[in-house]
Amino acid sequence: MTKKVKFTNADKSTFYVTVRKRVDAYFTDNNISIHANPAMRFKTGFFLTGLLSIYLLVLLGGFHAVVTVLLCVLLGMFGAFVGFNVCHDAIHKSYSANPRVNRVFSFIFNLIGASPYVWNICHNIVHHTYTNIAGHDEDIDVAPGLIRFSESETVNKLQSYQHYYAFVLYSFAMLSWVFRKDYKKFFQKKVGEHLSDHPRIEYFRLFFYKAIYYFLVIGLPLLVMNITWWQFLIGFLVMQFSQGLVLGLVFQLAHVVEGTSFPFPNEEGNIEEAWAVHQLQTTANFAGDCKITGFLCGGLNRQVEHHLFPKICHIHYPAIGAIVKQTAAEFNLDYIESSSFGTALASHYRTLKRLGRETYRKTPHINRAETISGSLLF
Repeated sequence: MTKKVKFTNADKSTFYVTVRKRVDAYFTDNNISIHANPAMRFKTGFFLTGLLSIYLLVLLGGFHAVVTVLLCVLLGMFGAFVGFNVCHDAIHKSYSANPRVNRVFSFIFNLIGASPYVWNICHNIVHHTYTNIAGHDEDIDVAPGLIRFSESETVNKLQSYQHYYAFVLYSFAMLSWVFRKDYKKFFQKKVGEHLSDHPRIEYFRLFFYKAIYYFLVIGLPLLVMNITWWQFLIGFLVMQFSQGLVLGLVFQLAHVVEGTSFPFPNEEGNIEEAWAVHQLQTTANFAGDCKITGFLCGGLNRQVEHHLFPKICHIHYPAIGAIVKQTAAEFNLDYIESSSFGTALASHYRTLKRLGRETYRKTPHINRAETISGSLLF
């Protein structure tokens, strides 16, 4: 049993009070809404149109097998981009001030294979509160026994090679999400410290919307397309692997790079930092000045701003990022960032290597006990 985590050291909460005041002033002084603007609405139309168009091309295009496989790659990638750019903001209720608009765009999450209800619990409530805390933030329990992200977890010989095979496992993220993760999280007694007490309607929605997704990506293609079962399987797996790899990389580069910490509560169950400072210590940005990365990742390359201000639409993160960075410097707090996707990827690789190979070599006597249960992938 894990103790309830509390964040102490309230003196440092003045950082959040200050940065919150400055960010609020930015929107007030410039008469700007914290929700979607025309650029955000363009992104929404672009990615939703792209996803639907690619899906119809795969389903009805009758292209050569090679072209169809490439389209399946794009279909998976656009599924991830829709999740990043549209559904993520909507589920955080940051897309619009109108709850109906947020519900409509949240619903699309079902159509790309994931439950918005379960995601709200795992991500919005648990991950955003207990970021990088082993035993509480289940997003860092990627593949127990296979990938080690936290110093608090035991290490085994296999994990000494995790910097090689982790990226392959990330490709399975969506496949697991579609067929396992949502069900597992839904029926757990607890997710982190959140007790699972679901309304009855959510039991129906979980299975009903999963069935719709299975029909769209399995049943309908088999009915409409002139392909064999094994040809379908190749295309289906290619789509799932490409979507999973994009999801896995973007999420891991935001929390598992050099400089980010994985704090463990003390004996009283406390994290000896204020919540906002904890977010700075456990979260990282990458390619913050790259417009293409920002366009594709839906602001998830600016996770520092997202974790501090999840109710603000990601389209505004570049503007408020300068405020957050300056305020962090004034309070002598680290603002972790990588200049590009490539440098963040290299940093993630080195972190995996340190947590696996280097740790194992330094402590060859360590017990091969199982790591904390629960996972993002498996």
